[in-house]
Amino acid sequence: MTAATIGAAATAVAAPAGAQTGGGASPGGKQDPRNKYPKPPFKPQSQPWPGLASKMDPKPDHGETSYVGSGRLRGRKALITGGDSGMGRGAAIAFAREGADVAINYLPEEEPDAREVVALIRQAGQKAVAIPGDIRTAAFCKQLVEKAVSGLGGLDILVCNAARQQSIPSILDVTDDEFDRTMKTNIYAPFWIIRAALPHLEPGSAIIGTTSEQAYNPDPDLYAYAQTKAATMNYVKSLAKQLGPKGIRVNGVAPGPIWTPLQISGGASQGKLVTFGATSALGRPGQPAELAGIFVRLAEDDGSYATGNIYGAAGGQGQP
Repeated sequence: MTAATIGAAATAVAAPAGAQTGGGASPGGKQDPRNKYPKPPFKPQSQPWPGLASKMDPKPDHGETSYVGSGRLRGRKALITGGDSGMGRGAAIAFAREGADVAINYLPEEEPDAREVVALIRQAGQKAVAIPGDIRTAAFCKQLVEKAVSGLGGLDILVCNAARQQSIPSILDVTDDEFDRTMKTNIYAPFWIIRAALPHLEPGSAIIGTTSEQAYNPDPDLYAYAQTKAATMNYVKSLAKQLGPKGIRVNGVAPGPIWTPLQISGGASQGKLVTFGATSALGRPGQPAELAGIFVRLAEDDGSYATGNIYGAAGGQGQP
């Protein structure tokens, strides 16, 4: 598909329903992390893959009304896969408010969410480039990078965030097609995209991969997904050693249970969805906005000695 810079008619996003942004706040500005956002039980809900954040209840908080930038990424140019929702959306909003121009990739079915992100990037005064398409082929991944570089006028931050996750209780029920789809999205696509992007990345550039607590402590019903997150952690460490001498940093972000469309579109069973995040030390799932600052830190020049590292945000759950 061709790159599309979605029209300025896209509307602004309202504050996420159910977000308790003031929960637990004290006169000194501190917030009790246990009460900052909604806790389980959540009502049963499901959407066909890949799901839309705009239809979730409660809606996730990606930082739409809370993230305030300070120019930490001024002049930078970023490509984020899965930038329409979840942690990719949180990173896109934060990057734009820190002064970066941002290209997002997403599946065509996610167009409504993508329009909201593009509007937010533009409201921050930055260039937004939307590139819909499926990253499960090498040809599209190459086109994705080419369109991002052309639309942004360069590239120096790459976030490989898009992923497929399906909860399947038994390996006997994992079909060849499902296994292939997960591997192509989560492992092949970052390989193809990074390979295509490297000729455009100069010293000072940053690559960020989204791994997971599942890399360390896999759930039995996430057999396919969990092993791809372990592979992501590994490629981050390997590439960091390979690209460090070229002045390019590579790091990973490892979230725990985060409230995103991944969960309500097959990533979690209905039974687990109702209690999602309850086993974390904070008693609730995390929100994409709570990881946005980590992505910024790994992309900014002040984080210049961080490479080959995995930065967790798992609410005290699943870390090594």
